[in-house]
Amino acid sequence: MARAVAEKHDEILAAAARRFAVTGYRGTSLQDIAREVGCSKAAVLYHFANKEAILTELMAPAIEVLQALDERIAAHAGADAQRVAAEGFVDLAVRFRREIALLRGEFPELLQQPAFAHIQRISERLIDALAGHPERASARITAFVLLAGISETCGEFVDVPDEELRSALLALVRRALEPVD
Repeated sequence: MARAVAEKHDEILAAAARRFAVTGYRGTSLQDIAREVGCSKAAVLYHFANKEAILTELMAPAIEVLQALDERIAAHAGADAQRVAAEGFVDLAVRFRREIALLRGEFPELLQQPAFAHIQRISERLIDALAGHPERASARITAFVLLAGISETCGEFVDVPDEELRSALLALVRRALEPVD
């Protein structure tokens, strides 16, 4: 019995990921997920309190890696922090490109939800570290565009081998960022 419950839980997560990829988080209802699984909306709600809980669980592994990156960045300064931020974010984006692609175009709205509020603070610290010169508007703009661009496009390259994508993204980041003095 417990195995069947766990399987249904996983089936709901997989269906939600597929629906979010097709119609976005906003464009997907619990009823859409239930229909894809072949169960009732009540069955979905048995496993998850709401749609945000589904998204939270889908994104949990990526968020854990992002939090660990934030801790690694905090342990460094200057050029080291910039390097750790660049390599860490690229690694995260490559590893979780499918999950990130689910949220394409919806990050700003999702960051307003309580379950994801801490991501906004981590993003600001990541931008500061990437910028290297957070007091310079041009450096912050570059860092912001890099983060947004990588996040918005990484899912487009699901067929590119991880190491090839990582190498291309790191080369782009290194060309775009101002070195820290």
